[in-house]
Amino acid sequence: MAQVLPGDPPPVHDLIGIGFGPSNVAMAIALSEHNARVGRQETVTAHFFERQPAFGWHRGMLIDDATMQVSFLKDLVTLRNPTSEYSFLSYLQSKGRLIDFVNHKNFFPLRTEFHDYFEWAAAKVDDMVSYGHEVVAVEPVLRDGVVEYLDVTARSRDGLVVHRARNLVIGTGLRPRMPEGVERSERIWHNSDLLAKVDALEGTDPSRFVVVGAGQSAAENVAYLHRRFPGAEVHAVFSRYGYSPADDSNFANRIFDPEAVDEYFTAPEDVKRKLMDYHGNTNYSVVDTDLIEDLYRRVYQEKVLGTERLHFHNVSRLTGVVETPERVHATVVSLVTGEQTALDADVVVYGTGYLPADGLALLGETAGLCHRDDEGRVRVERDYRVATRPALRCGIYLQGGTEHTHGITSSLLSNIAIRVGEILDSILDRTPASSDAPRPLTDGIGTVR
Repeated sequence: MAQVLPGDPPPVHDLIGIGFGPSNVAMAIALSEHNARVGRQETVTAHFFERQPAFGWHRGMLIDDATMQVSFLKDLVTLRNPTSEYSFLSYLQSKGRLIDFVNHKNFFPLRTEFHDYFEWAAAKVDDMVSYGHEVVAVEPVLRDGVVEYLDVTARSRDGLVVHRARNLVIGTGLRPRMPEGVERSERIWHNSDLLAKVDALEGTDPSRFVVVGAGQSAAENVAYLHRRFPGAEVHAVFSRYGYSPADDSNFANRIFDPEAVDEYFTAPEDVKRKLMDYHGNTNYSVVDTDLIEDLYRRVYQEKVLGTERLHFHNVSRLTGVVETPERVHATVVSLVTGEQTALDADVVVYGTGYLPADGLALLGETAGLCHRDDEGRVRVERDYRVATRPALRCGIYLQGGTEHTHGITSSLLSNIAIRVGEILDSILDRTPASSDAPRPLTDGIGTVR
């Protein structure tokens, strides 16, 4: 544990963010808007670390015709501040496409367009972020038996830097989920690898793909590979009878409302489980109806024409994959009959979803000061602050990994704007009011000096 000597006033940041995906970009924007409204003594100083060399959000799934599954109004700011200059509509105006978008009469932009919006917004606050910096350690700083600061160590090509913070906001996103015992490789992909690896297949004349999974990403992979490689078979494998449509009906969509977070947070555990069971089909292992219908049209058309390339192995499971330098030997087993089907494929793609990154994994011994519930899950207060022992006075806030406390919006875009506003309010409420409180000193890129 780091020690602070008496009379040695450390320069600190009010907030350090780990990760700079959409959630922490929204956090940086909320801070920027707050600081523009208040006097210098009330500004909140912040810096963010992002291990990627530049902003990127699910780049491997930016398929050219894939659309967002949330309204453009659920951007980084609008639900918190409808007049914000960082809104998607402001982005459209800056690109000269606002009228065209209005005439398009569509609430769901292309995913590539929304990614460009995120990049545009991130660039407006890039004075707060150090790209190419991976946080490798967080250490508590002890003063008179109390932890008032956390030292954050980040590694870049130039070496290690250490920053000190009163509050951490952890937004480390999601990590791809693979079946136990299956490792990603040149021929075994997670769907997040798709666009990064698919170009290498050009000119190789692939003959067969296998795609595993029943959700939106898996279905998008099936459609994309079927279209991109007109000479190849595409085999979709899933344990359901067919793709299930996402429930995006008006009343069901209220599960994503800000008020639903309040209700979920205060609900008894058995009610929380029921809510997840009732409304998991708004997000998990479901597919947009338009895409389901498109895939069905394709497979029916091929049957009519006698040129079947698209195959669906329903109520089935991929039980084994053996990779060779040239192929992947895959075994598909029917869950009904037990019949096995051998498929030799050029590539197997797993559209098997994501897991939240363990936000506390970076905290080292600080994690021992954080409370957990009876199931070993981190305890999180309504303001997304981790519940800790009294000796830890720093705020640790989670953007993600809070589904068990805050509900289904934990890792989704739907509630980002509201969430960062609540986190900022919590930090402001806990910030010392005295102007004599030590303030951060930073150089041009945020390095403590």
